[in-house]
Amino acid sequence: MSTVHRAAAVLAAVAALALTAACGPVEDDGAAGAGKPTPAGSAAPSAAATPSATASPSRAPSPSAPASPSGSQDGTGGDGPGDDVFPCGTAVLTFTATLAEPTTGSYLLKITNKGSRPCRALGHPVVTFGDLDGAATERGEAPGIEDALLLAPGATAYAGLMGGPDDGGPGTTVGSIAMTMETDSDLEQTPLGAATPGLHVAPDTNSVTPWVDNAEDALSL
Repeated sequence: MSTVHRAAAVLAAVAALALTAACGPVEDDGAAGAGKPTPAGSAAPSAAATPSATASPSRAPSPSAPASPSGSQDGTGGDGPGDDVFPCGTAVLTFTATLAEPTTGSYLLKITNKGSRPCRALGHPVVTFGDLDGAATERGEAPGIEDALLLAPGATAYAGLMGGPDDGGPGTTVGSIAMTMETDSDLEQTPLGAATPGLHVAPDTNSVTPWVDNAEDALSL
């Protein structure tokens, strides 16, 4: 080989080495991607949201205590079906006396519940005669408290007051009577009066039946 040809080959080899050094090593796609900046406007993946705490269930309200039965000790009864029903007192009643049998001087006694609550008509009416001492004796058996006649507002009960003929024997005539109710208590009552013209009052003669729900039974007991 000539000296000129040998020099040309050496120059070509040197040029090739210089070109390779200038280009540097080639990186793979994965490494290049790792170093790339995130494009503007592209949101970086957000971290998973932490679940919120579960709210504790609210405690159910405590039930209120049941109301105590309402009622009154003055003979006015309770407010409703579930309430206690007290004995009838004269404060919630109207009272009349009507001559039923002139020959015997017997009177039909009648009471009506004028109140707004039911009450019970206990036992016998307590009947007194004007200024005379004593009261009419009880005639017939009355039911117990639990079975006593129940008077709804506006309802009526009857009793029979037995008189006696004025045959010239002992006794006197009165023009009015007064009545109070049995209450099985120390309830204070204002007596209710009624006119009874010609009623003859004599020892062991005047008696009164228990309260019933009809006039016929009241006069036949």
